[in-house]
Amino acid sequence: MEITFNTPALLFPAISLLLLAYTNRFLALANLVRKLHDEYKKSGENKKMIVHQIRSLRQRLRLVRYMQTLGVFSFLSCVVCMYSIYSEWTVFSRYIFATSLLSLLISLVISLIEITQSTRALEMELSDIEEFENAGIFSNLWPGSNEKKEP
Repeated sequence: MEITFNTPALLFPAISLLLLAYTNRFLALANLVRKLHDEYKKSGENKKMIVHQIRSLRQRLRLVRYMQTLGVFSFLSCVVCMYSIYSEWTVFSRYIFATSLLSLLISLVISLIEITQSTRALEMELSDIEEFENAGIFSNLWPGSNEKKEP
């Protein structure tokens, strides 16, 4: 298979949009951390719950940082791949392009993990409301899944 100059260039818009989405996610988490930090300082009660939420957010921020790092690395690999194609280093360009795709794939997998953690955190927030207590992500897809089972 021959890699042309256009092959890595196809990833540029996708990676750019992913980085924008990752940055927006980071900013939303950062604002939430600031809000929880202020609540922690003001509130005498519920400190345990706030500390738990902040720990969860810290882990999610770490995942977003890894996602962003791998996204930027994928972007840089595409640029190096384009230069290596320009310089006619065909074998090197194949490896660099494969590295770019692999780092993009890992970034997306980490994004999926972060989304799962985010969903769990939201479900915990809603757990005090009775109708959401036993509900999961897919509970509304199948009929009868929200019904409480009697012992």
